[in-house]
Amino acid sequence: MAPEPPLLTMSGITKSFPGVRALDGVDLDVQTGEVHCLLGQNGAGKSTLIKVLAGAHQPDDGTISWRGEQVTLRSPIAAMRLGIATIYQELDLVEGLSVAENVYLGHEPTAAGFVVRGKDARASTAALLKRLGHSEIDPGRLVGDLSAAQQQIVSMARALSHDVRLIVMDEPSAALDPDEVDNLFRIVGDLTDEGVAVVYISHRLEEIRRIGDCVTVLKDGRAVAGGLPAKSTPTREVVALMTGRNVEYVFPDRPEHQDLPDPVLEVQGLAREGEFAPLDLTLRPGEIVGLAGLVGSGRSEILETIYGARKPTAGQVRVDGRPLRPGSVRAAVRAGLGLAPEERKAQALLMLESVTRNVSVSSMSRFSYGGWLDRGAEREAAHQATRELSLRPDNPSVPVRTLSGGNQQKAVLARWLLRGCRVLLLDEPTRGVDVGARAELYAVIRRLADDGLAVLLVSSEVPEVLGLADRVLVLREGHVVHTAPARELDEHRVLDLVMEGTPAS
Repeated sequence: MAPEPPLLTMSGITKSFPGVRALDGVDLDVQTGEVHCLLGQNGAGKSTLIKVLAGAHQPDDGTISWRGEQVTLRSPIAAMRLGIATIYQELDLVEGLSVAENVYLGHEPTAAGFVVRGKDARASTAALLKRLGHSEIDPGRLVGDLSAAQQQIVSMARALSHDVRLIVMDEPSAALDPDEVDNLFRIVGDLTDEGVAVVYISHRLEEIRRIGDCVTVLKDGRAVAGGLPAKSTPTREVVALMTGRNVEYVFPDRPEHQDLPDPVLEVQGLAREGEFAPLDLTLRPGEIVGLAGLVGSGRSEILETIYGARKPTAGQVRVDGRPLRPGSVRAAVRAGLGLAPEERKAQALLMLESVTRNVSVSSMSRFSYGGWLDRGAEREAAHQATRELSLRPDNPSVPVRTLSGGNQQKAVLARWLLRGCRVLLLDEPTRGVDVGARAELYAVIRRLADDGLAVLLVSSEVPEVLGLADRVLVLREGHVVHTAPARELDEHRVLDLVMEGTPAS
């Protein structure tokens, strides 16, 4: 009896755009009911490949076979009709529509030739949400009112509203806390038990170990390895395949601090009602302090309140002993604070502008004289700042949107380096950044601290907090439940604290 063909076979897929060959003869085989992980640095071709699979891009060469028969995916609708659904990292939901309307958008359910609306559509949606283990989500609720994790569940329900046999998930855990990631993995396990295949893209190698069956690695538009066993292939081998060099996924050496200067930042009794309880914190030049906690524990809100983007309901922030005006970003920036926010594309970067303008935007007064902008001085100063951080490409005139995630983050850091900031607030600094670039960012952050910058760091990845920080404050439900030198903590201890710790009184 002949063996059953793979569910999906992509052979020799090639795709070029003006000036760049994004895919160069990529092969990918996906079996029924497996989790096939797709790895590669930013720019390796992952996004282009899944857009070809989704019917959003047409390949220049190569073939696609579905259940042993060659097919042409001329549009996303054609891919969906075959049973291929794609859930992108940037969810394409309509926030002003209800959950049910989003689930059936573009293919409203019908009965007896008529479109089913209202109560019946909500009932169908409720059944899909129950299948995903999320009956608590109201099908009539507006998607814009849901959390990031709930919106992702809605995207999965929309995929399952079709007769889906293959789901592509692009960085599905990026905005989830550990509990939500566990639930995501449960859902994936249930889907594969039903024979649905999953193509799973993530920069988090520990997730690949937990959920994956096999791995295909892309580099420079080529598949440099395919079908590797996900659980037994050494991490060093995977990283070497992704980067072309042996990169240790480790952190820079932590210096032994002896006599640090007086605090540059003092937070006294700072609080926002309903978000985080009164907080005391000191930060000294050359020190990295980490905030560890689940999504919703108040980490980002603390950074934004210190920065003046939110007004506190109690407490005070002092820089060099002088109080900052509450709720004033301008006062914070003038005092020497800089924020690299979690959503850098939406909150920090001018995506259509050049690297130069993105770096100089907080220092424009330095280059303005009598109402005229000295563009040469602006360009040279920005170039100097980006060179110090080894931003690539070494061309500040390119649009910032063309950079990889790691280099976009460097552009944000260069902005504050040029501004001469003394306290850097980092919120999820490596989100959407590949393994090789993470190591570079870790080195940059440590070097900035060694040069005297004070750094307050938030990350959902506990190893990142423990690997970079000198001291760690552990948060649970807006309360600091533990404070300790990073050397005295490990990942299991921190997770126990954030899940079970008793809020401080």
